[in-house]
Amino acid sequence: MKSKHGYYFEDLSTGMSESYTRTVSDKDIRQFAEVSGDTNPLHLDEEFAATTRFKKRIAHGMLSGSYISTIVGTRLPGPGCLYRSQTLKFRAPVHIDDEVTASVTITELDERRGLVTLNTVCRVGDTDVIRGEAVMLVPRRN
Repeated sequence: MKSKHGYYFEDLSTGMSESYTRTVSDKDIRQFAEVSGDTNPLHLDEEFAATTRFKKRIAHGMLSGSYISTIVGTRLPGPGCLYRSQTLKFRAPVHIDDEVTASVTITELDERRGLVTLNTVCRVGDTDVIRGEAVMLVPRRN
């Protein structure tokens, strides 16, 4: 059962999943560059990006990766959980106006340590742009 604190460890089971979808805008990329300090021209300068293998600007990989954080911090497991680790394998670029769907699925519960392992993926259409795994520390009811 979900409370304002998110799920408690006892309420979780393998196979539970959640997703979050967002269309990446130019404004998102510019704001992410400002807050992160990553001003690589590949993300911000169309002329520069045209000279790269991508031929046009791409979003920061970590911008799409942050959508995974959106899910684990607000939906599953939700408020009160803490990241222990996250792996990210960047497989394809994300462009302006791409719709990114991030999804997480619980694959393992460590009863002794209160840790939850989740398969994490971000997709644009049928293309996996990020794959990884998250491990979260989830509060117990007592």
